[in-house]
Amino acid sequence: MVEGARQYPDKLVKVHSAIRPDTTTRADLYAESRRLAAGLIGLGVRPGDVVALQLPNWRECLAAHAGIWLAGAVVLPIVPSYGPAEVAFIARQSGARALILAREIRNRDAAGTLRAVAELPGLEHRILVGDPLPGTTPYTDLAATPAGDVAPAATDTGRRALLVYTSGTTAEPKGVQHSHAGMLGEIRAMDEMRGSSGDMTTLSVFPSGHIAGTLGILRVFCGGSATIAMDAWDPVAAARLIDEYSVTASGGAPIHLSGILDVAEREGLDLSSMTEYVTGAAGVAGSLIRRADGFGVGAFRCYGSSEHPTISSGLPTDPLDKRADTDGRICPGTEVRIVDEDGLDVETGCPGEIFTRGPELFRGYTDAGHTRAGMVDGWFRTGDIGRLDAQGYLTITDRKKDIIVRGGENISSKEVEDVLSSHPAVAEAAAIGAPDERYGERVCVFVVVNPGSQFGISDAAAHFAACGLARQKTPEHIVVVDELPRTASGKVQKHLLRAQLKATPIPN
Repeated sequence: MVEGARQYPDKLVKVHSAIRPDTTTRADLYAESRRLAAGLIGLGVRPGDVVALQLPNWRECLAAHAGIWLAGAVVLPIVPSYGPAEVAFIARQSGARALILAREIRNRDAAGTLRAVAELPGLEHRILVGDPLPGTTPYTDLAATPAGDVAPAATDTGRRALLVYTSGTTAEPKGVQHSHAGMLGEIRAMDEMRGSSGDMTTLSVFPSGHIAGTLGILRVFCGGSATIAMDAWDPVAAARLIDEYSVTASGGAPIHLSGILDVAEREGLDLSSMTEYVTGAAGVAGSLIRRADGFGVGAFRCYGSSEHPTISSGLPTDPLDKRADTDGRICPGTEVRIVDEDGLDVETGCPGEIFTRGPELFRGYTDAGHTRAGMVDGWFRTGDIGRLDAQGYLTITDRKKDIIVRGGENISSKEVEDVLSSHPAVAEAAAIGAPDERYGERVCVFVVVNPGSQFGISDAAAHFAACGLARQKTPEHIVVVDELPRTASGKVQKHLLRAQLKATPIPN
């Protein structure tokens, strides 16, 4: 980060926001990060401490990431859409020493979150961006601390630098730990594979809390490109920004790309400057990549996870069929095995579970039991099914993990089911992903209701809101059934529910 600020001091960093817009340079942002680091150290934050933050992509969010790292602490970004219950769980499970919050996000006041974390042991500091509340420290006070001779804290490259929580097959999110070396390994692998240029302008749309969003923030300080960050998704604004600033690179879920193309088509905008657009995080239709190609956009697919950020990636120079119909080649430094049910390697072109390892692989979960279950002799079990062709292109064909990927957000089916089961009208519930052109998937639930009860979309929305969960986890399709299909051992046969959806798809 120090080298990035020295080499590219005048690079544009712009925050597009209706609430806290900002235009600055990398040098100014880095200077604020140093002052914030001094403020955190003054509060007693020490190397290795966890500092959590739940902020949109505002200037304060970017500076906070860098400031925490400069202080030698561990960054724990929390997805802005998460509610008080989720934030409290993450703060408790991580042992966070400080929490940085926005006074208001999406019409949700921080007071509710502060109440949820009020009794957490070890959470000594609550820092607010915006109007302060009793018992909190204003962000502006920390950012005004004289930096003096604050220098990056000395640390071993193998030590923990980042902690992110991901929704997997369990109801509770899992803490994914990354080292300094692992994060820089991702940056270097992408530079080696895709190239890096000081003439690029990047549009960043993923929020902090996603591994993609956090890595995007790291690139603000370490890379050579100018950055335009959006604090909330708005396809009209995104398409206009690409046209106005001649954005050369961006990335997002299928809903982001399709939204940009829709606006450009409607308004006659020029997207041809965008020579690189990487999309993944959900099932990507080949037709979307082909449609982008018609706008002169060099779109391609990639594959990765919170544990291993980029396993494979296409390139703008790849043939269109490879960009549209595969998830690209294996990234530099990464190794992949495709194995059968017995853990034996399959032949080229045959599907199997994907095992990975490499320099950017995470250093384990916060729960050692999860780590043991997810690793086999140094290889990470992704839980995804794929195949490698003779040219080395990887294609994801199925998913073993019981998760739903909605607009790039991983949602645990079990968490949805557990919340539904606590509703008095619901006897049983099974959640699956309903295919959707815009979001990749939406949350669909099959429910068995108790005698004399009814349960619909409005009931689900009210119940999930009352439970303090993020809105995107709320079921959007509900199918009431007399019973759920089960195996002889009682396990719900979700493949039959998916087949039922495929046979009688729910209208968008």
